[in-house]
Amino acid sequence: MQKRNRYVPAKKKEKKPRINEGITAPRVRLVDEEDSEEMSIAEAIAKAQAEDMDLIEISPNAKPPIVKITDFGRFMYAQKKKEQKQKAHNKQTEVKMLRFSFRTEKHDLDRIVSRAKEFLEERHLVKLVVRLRGREMTNKDYAKKKLMGLVEDLKEVSDVEQEVKPQGNQFTVIVRPKRGEKG
Repeated sequence: MQKRNRYVPAKKKEKKPRINEGITAPRVRLVDEEDSEEMSIAEAIAKAQAEDMDLIEISPNAKPPIVKITDFGRFMYAQKKKEQKQKAHNKQTEVKMLRFSFRTEKHDLDRIVSRAKEFLEERHLVKLVVRLRGREMTNKDYAKKKLMGLVEDLKEVSDVEQEVKPQGNQFTVIVRPKRGEKG
């Protein structure tokens, strides 16, 4: 019986800076807290080994490449922390959609408003949609007023991103959190 080869996706290669003998440039610029100086790669490696540290290529595209003497493990830890912090600040805002009908009652609309406020506190955009079916299409003004009522209820925590507009058998409006408020 023959075994099937399963597809195993390639692991994402982690981009690590070159260290010590892995640095290929003949001349480098060594930077530290006080100053920077240009020297041959052999001199820089010897200096790093004398301090019992690693020579790490910080900026490989510079002419000559910029290197630094530091502990590689500590350097990688600091890089990971910096990336995590940056990732936390780059949280994508989503468009959350709340749909209701032409005949939705007051209590349910209040629940939609409270849910929209929760989304706005999390700094998401909120798309409110009122759907019309069948004979409801004759009362478009009433549906639009109902939607505007919800926008009015959300006025203290949001601004209108996209005005009320008809899209086929529904009316939509997009609101965003007010600027300057922290969520």
